[in-house]
Amino acid sequence: MAGNDGGTPPILGQKHYAQPSAFTPENLLREARRQKRIADSGIPKICVLDPDGDIVRSLLARGEARLDPGWACYHTQLYAFNRSGIEFGIVGCAVGASYAVLIAEEMFASGCRLLISVTSSGQLMPIRPPPYFIMIESALRDEGTSYHYMAASDYAHADAGLISALDGAFRELPVPVLSGATWTTDAPFRETQPAIDAMVRMNLMAVEMEAAALYAFAQVRQKPVLCFAHVTNQMGRADGDFEKGEADGSRDALQLIAIAADRLRSRLKP
Repeated sequence: MAGNDGGTPPILGQKHYAQPSAFTPENLLREARRQKRIADSGIPKICVLDPDGDIVRSLLARGEARLDPGWACYHTQLYAFNRSGIEFGIVGCAVGASYAVLIAEEMFASGCRLLISVTSSGQLMPIRPPPYFIMIESALRDEGTSYHYMAASDYAHADAGLISALDGAFRELPVPVLSGATWTTDAPFRETQPAIDAMVRMNLMAVEMEAAALYAFAQVRQKPVLCFAHVTNQMGRADGDFEKGEADGSRDALQLIAIAADRLRSRLKP
């Protein structure tokens, strides 16, 4: 087996962070539009990632979402919907760091100006009974995708301006919205008890699968991305776990998304 640079693992080698990518979302979408005969049109300026798919399913069940004809992704469908006078685009079931960032790249290449992710997550610190939300200020980089965007560090951080703009915004939401740090993992079924104990000692509030990568992408690409963890479970370690609330938590998540978008849309670049 060939060696590497002094024992450096492959995920940290040959990254060349200052160099542009040879393969771009713009080129991929160009070819997808050609093959699918999709006109070169934009998608809604504010988009949502819904890794569990509960929000999308709820919108479709009520007839409130429609397929966006301008979305040229090979892997997903993007739906458009309106909430509180704001048009949104949403993609469901984009679970995990690499998939979420792939979709985020394509969204911003297609006209998105703000991305909000609301992902189901497991409780680490027993702050209160689930469900509740965490506005993720920073995420531990225990996944792979972020290391392709940004040099090694312990955490990826949310944009401080986005966080501060939402100060006090969720007081009227019926479900609590806390703020703090989470653990982003690539392997949800390798959350061993010693690892969980270590994360609790680091004051990490919940475990999820996307935030660290999305924040690394956002920092490097200079795109506005904000991630929320919807703490819905205790990793199946209690009977009756994974109860998300009304409509699988989608009602509360949609209200949170609308509040955040209303506060943040004045910051969007034209």
